[in-house]
Amino acid sequence: MTPRWGATPRDDGRTRFALWAPDRDAVTLEFDGGAPLPMTAADGGWFVADAAAGAGTRYRYRLADDLAVPDPASRAQSGGVHGWSVVPDPAYAWTATDWRGRPWEETVLIELHAGVLGGFAGVRERLPALAALGVTAIELMPVNAFGGTRNWGYDGVLPYAPAESYGTPAELKALVDAAHALGLSMFLDVVFNHFGPDGNYLGAYAGDFFDRDVDTPWGGAVAVRQPAVHRFFVDNALMWLDDYRFDGLRFDAVHAIADTDFLDAMAGEIRAALPDRHIHLVLENEGNDADRLHADAYDAQWNDDFHNVLHVLLTGETSAYYADFADRPAERLARCLAEGFVYQGEGSPNHDGRPRGRPSAHLAPTRFVAFLQNHDQVGNRAMGERLTLLTDPARLRAATALLLLCPQIPMLFMGDEVGSRSPFLFFTDFHDELADAVRDGRRREFARFDAFADPAARERIPDPNARATFDRSRPGPGPDADAWTGLLRDLIALRARAIVPHLRGTVSAGADATGDAAVVARWRLGDGSLLTIALDLAADPAPLPVGEGELLHAEGDRFRAWIAR
Repeated sequence: MTPRWGATPRDDGRTRFALWAPDRDAVTLEFDGGAPLPMTAADGGWFVADAAAGAGTRYRYRLADDLAVPDPASRAQSGGVHGWSVVPDPAYAWTATDWRGRPWEETVLIELHAGVLGGFAGVRERLPALAALGVTAIELMPVNAFGGTRNWGYDGVLPYAPAESYGTPAELKALVDAAHALGLSMFLDVVFNHFGPDGNYLGAYAGDFFDRDVDTPWGGAVAVRQPAVHRFFVDNALMWLDDYRFDGLRFDAVHAIADTDFLDAMAGEIRAALPDRHIHLVLENEGNDADRLHADAYDAQWNDDFHNVLHVLLTGETSAYYADFADRPAERLARCLAEGFVYQGEGSPNHDGRPRGRPSAHLAPTRFVAFLQNHDQVGNRAMGERLTLLTDPARLRAATALLLLCPQIPMLFMGDEVGSRSPFLFFTDFHDELADAVRDGRRREFARFDAFADPAARERIPDPNARATFDRSRPGPGPDADAWTGLLRDLIALRARAIVPHLRGTVSAGADATGDAAVVARWRLGDGSLLTIALDLAADPAPLPVGEGELLHAEGDRFRAWIAR
């Protein structure tokens, strides 16, 4: 049987330590201020030890005279990702003890970055306002430990340990507990496809943790077919869901894992372990792999196509990956609204004409998470501009109404609720040669965008490692904050009243492009009623059609939604 990674407190007051180090002949367990303890070699490259080490004990693994490493499954760190690991305290006095989650159809997400909001305590302070807005679920960008004190979270190297700069494990539990008390679900973004460049020691003692024959944009792929590696990630998912009581996970860039058997097996284990709660599992998959959404394993996938085609219509930008949506964008939006993915096997210009995606028209609309912007689509812009600066308010209000009233599951990005014009920039906290490589690589990345083809223009791109880059990314309210708050509150309340109760069983009734930037889409809701949405994002919109039934919402001559019962 594969041991459980890391430090596991036992009922007898002792702690079991386990490390998979198949490349090493010996490992010593060291304690801060205590006597070292040689670990016992076990089958399959494992080393184990039992010790009288209670909660709060600082420890690490000694691999050689000149190499001591933190626990890769550390539940908490002291002194950063190069410092001491800490034996966890599993005790926590939960207050929202009756919470079992919310059905998927009720989900209205908002994505937050804990760091720019003041850590776990800062996010907790914002929960009442978000609950009053009407959102039903908070999604945190990754919170596991990374090099330095500032990071998006996708450079994590200790997937089990909450970042020290955000707060303690107990403070993260208190955040989840407070959210549940307000009726808010909590989702967490997790990264199972790679490790960051600063503080990843796995290669020093477990080279087979990585698949040398499969590359990702961030280095070697994780070897999830290895039993020890499979266990590492599945147990990590279960820790967030069970120990911290998160209600759902978003799995980052699973196309870079490149092993659908692992994805299916992981979902099965999670469902079997937590059968009595509303647990929601969501994928990010650049390949538009609809096959993962056929059964009850995964609830949904982030629908980048929704964002990309609407971004073209709102801004007119067609560089880089927006080239895939530059031609006939209204037709592509109609397909997105009717069938989920825009690309369902067709060749993609941004992918050198290679086919992308699989058929998705048979899937329910709620299998797709829609958004107008998120950390990627704002922060991966060179200057981090939000849509409030890239299009006019009338068009953005119309697109927001589409987002919140169409049957796909909507997701907002922090700051949307106050019409923020603050940038959200790419930031890190690396040093020396690594800092130079990240800064220079970031600037080279934008050479394919028209606005930054000139090297001199790329020099204006903010340095990710500068403290000012992080500070500028805090979402401040825009000058018309109250108007945006009111719009979102009204639309979410309307969605909850008129659409959410009938989402289960909803199917598309077709969608058509009615102009170069105009669409009309229809859905047959679960109660048999017909929801119709008309949208026109053209510079000079044509008159919108008028339908029968209850008018739900209108935005001038750009948006109209009605329902016929």
